[in-house]
Amino acid sequence: MALPIRDQLTYWGVAGTLFLLILWFLGDVLLPFVLGAAIAYCLDPIADRLERLGFSRILATITITFFAILLFVLMALLVIPTLIQQTEDLIRTAPNLFQSLQTALTERFPQLLDEGSIVRQSLADIGEALRSRGGEFANQVVTSALGLVNVVVLIVLVPVITFYLLLDWDRMVERIDGLLPRDHAPTIRRLAGDINGTLASFIRGQGTVCLILGTYYAVALMLTGLQFGLVVGFIAGLITFIPYVGALVGGALAVGLALFQFWGEWLWIGAVAGIFAFGQFVEGNILTPNLVGQSVGLHPVWLIAALSVFGTLFGFVGMLVAVPLAAAFGVIARFAIHQYKQGRLYRGLDNQTDDD
Repeated sequence: MALPIRDQLTYWGVAGTLFLLILWFLGDVLLPFVLGAAIAYCLDPIADRLERLGFSRILATITITFFAILLFVLMALLVIPTLIQQTEDLIRTAPNLFQSLQTALTERFPQLLDEGSIVRQSLADIGEALRSRGGEFANQVVTSALGLVNVVVLIVLVPVITFYLLLDWDRMVERIDGLLPRDHAPTIRRLAGDINGTLASFIRGQGTVCLILGTYYAVALMLTGLQFGLVVGFIAGLITFIPYVGALVGGALAVGLALFQFWGEWLWIGAVAGIFAFGQFVEGNILTPNLVGQSVGLHPVWLIAALSVFGTLFGFVGMLVAVPLAAAFGVIARFAIHQYKQGRLYRGLDNQTDDD
């Protein structure tokens, strides 16, 4: 006989509260484990495919780990130093860009920038803020990043944890399945399958789209000679998971930088705009339909809200768990709505009797 609903809610409520408390107090300690689990989850389909090709699980895990470490080393040597350098240069150059914008507006629209006008004062305030705080902001970002994801985590703990989780992933899933309450196991499996489908479409599919578009934007912009092309491509690719926002933000930033760098050379400015127009076409017609699917059941507004709330409450670790929790809450909410519409509270006694 199953436990009463009230007792079940009590037990699950206590478990959820303990999870949030552990996340609150041990967030930094859990960081390498959360990162390792996220990476292992993304790599598990590759390991399964290699097993179907005849690899043993240990050989598949070793092969994936080797190529992942090789890719990380190449990025650390070739891409990351350039990205950091361009970011620092962009922060230092930003005040001069605003000064150039103010000068250009003064020459073309002198009435807008009369002494004491709102536009003039706003531009002056922005330029002064960038000049005084730009270096401080860059140092804080670098310091926080180094304090949050230190060298030991990146080089030692995360690869080791990922290796063991990837090696035992299928066995862990089987053990968790064996611990499910027998009365609710079929329902939990169905919900878990829906959550996994949403995560697989979003994290694996959308992550691949972000990586492809970010690489395309960065390489294409650097080939045009745009000074901060790598940074702009990285930013545009990073936020591509929000429909149209990545292209709009990246495109506006790239075109704005191109106007200052290539003023009068309209061919190059048009080329920069064309890069983002082509990227949007490829994303909407090729990448997203094939890699993500038409619907993943994870609305962008819901995702942004989850990232903001969990990031504020639990820091970087909260942002990492925000996506799977948002997917889980979304699936459970849809299940609860379906159950509600099938119940007496929604349908009423008369409809319940008629249907039965």
